[in-house]
Amino acid sequence: MFPPPFIAQPDFNVVSNSLTQIAHHVKGLARDSHASPRGLSPISRLEFESSRPEFSRPEYLAPHDDRGAPRTGSQLYAQRLAALRVGKLYTRLSIDSFREMWQQAVEPPTYEQWRKLLALEAKAAAGRQSSRDLSVLLGDSLSLWFPSDRLPPSQIWLNQGISGDTTRHILSRLAAFENVRPTRIYVMAGVNDLKSGASDTEIVWNLQTIVRRLRAAHPQAQVVVQSILPTRSLTIENDRIPGINRRVAAIAQREGAVYLNLYTQFVAHDGEMMPAYTVDGIHLSAQGYERWQAAVQQAELQIAQGR
Repeated sequence: MFPPPFIAQPDFNVVSNSLTQIAHHVKGLARDSHASPRGLSPISRLEFESSRPEFSRPEYLAPHDDRGAPRTGSQLYAQRLAALRVGKLYTRLSIDSFREMWQQAVEPPTYEQWRKLLALEAKAAAGRQSSRDLSVLLGDSLSLWFPSDRLPPSQIWLNQGISGDTTRHILSRLAAFENVRPTRIYVMAGVNDLKSGASDTEIVWNLQTIVRRLRAAHPQAQVVVQSILPTRSLTIENDRIPGINRRVAAIAQREGAVYLNLYTQFVAHDGEMMPAYTVDGIHLSAQGYERWQAAVQQAELQIAQGR
């Protein structure tokens, strides 16, 4: 039986001078959300967007669980901007916070806008006044849509997930939170690499590089590398995933990281993801996130006990 949802109270603050700078940048992001990349025609803009990691069209809908959280990328982005305007991280607020500011949002943010937003949230986290431990979720849409009220409430969480990101894209944005001093960093990546045709060697090499760079930049943090989940997608070769995961587990052991084996908790007898855990073959259902939540809580307990 899974633990009940937890709705954290807003207790996250940033130093005043950082807040002023962040508010200035947030205003710029809000203006840019309706603008095309400067100097590009409509056709060029389409080419510009297609060079970025894949985004669902129409927008991906998060699983509905009657709790009033944003369900599209547009809504989630608007909520997170609203939180930053008042010096908060959205992960420390009720999941339906600022509803009046995001419920009508329909304009999908660009990849660059997501990157800028995550960098601003990282800056806020780096300037925090709270003495509570901070953990980072780093990855793609699976991490992006992890319900914030299902994260362990004993610490502050910084979500650095972006929809469509591959291991290569994640490598390119590690510097965005290099000034943050987390206790733990949870890494989930690889499924978009499989979708885009990357080789096993490329995926493993990039994940190894991610772990090494995180360990170098955040020596105080415990890096937790999570296995690639099985899928029910016809565009992904599921039989490659167990072999990649074995190599990733070896990397974690060699590099002093923790390997969290989620694969065995999500896979069905046919080698694909259990149907109840996914909404479309790749993205997780509410039940899937409950399963992931339980695994993270168990990992937190084991790490705390030094096992």
